[in-house]
Amino acid sequence: MGLFGNAHTVNPVSAQQEYARLLGPGEQVQAAYTLIRDTMLFTDRRLILVDKQGITGKKVEYHSIPYKGITHFAVETAGHFDLDAELKIWISSNPTPIQKTFTKGVDIYEVQAILTQFVAR
Repeated sequence: MGLFGNAHTVNPVSAQQEYARLLGPGEQVQAAYTLIRDTMLFTDRRLILVDKQGITGKKVEYHSIPYKGITHFAVETAGHFDLDAELKIWISSNPTPIQKTFTKGVDIYEVQAILTQFVAR
């Protein structure tokens, strides 16, 4: 369950500017989401997971996942008692999925549609 319910969409132009150092020449952020402290960036080339670590969040790990490496994914919608939705992504080299929790501030169906758009190419 999310701690503060502050998951939300991020303007792709703002995300493009904020994470410009991570992007390759000509790479464009198509959609972005903030999940408590972490961020997910959907670019036209890959999925980037920004994982802020520690109490201060100064240490940051960046996961770069080419869409072609995603073998499958699943979404679990929010229920009556569990108000959070969940996204699970399986990468070809790892049997354990990457899991991200979304609070009610994000439409999980929208996230799923964006991921489908890139993975199904």
